[in-house]
Amino acid sequence: MQDSFIELLKLLLPEIIVDYFELTSYKKGEEILHLYLKEINSIPKEYRQAKLSSKGFFDEITVQDFPIRGHQVYLHIT
Repeated sequence: MQDSFIELLKLLLPEIIVDYFELTSYKKGEEILHLYLKEINSIPKEYRQAKLSSKGFFDEITVQDFPIRGHQVYLHIT
């Protein structure tokens, strides 16, 4: 079930969002859809051999995305 959910999200969101962020919650109003995404704390495979140091995460930002079925879509990204 989880795999089919991820495939559905890939149709709605950019693939990079699905690869590096997880959907933590959502709120659906009459005309607005809010999707809350949190960055996955993992090192991409192309950087696993490099020496990295974490600088932490940024505060949440909100991005307006393309409408889905007549709903305005806002991505809240942490």
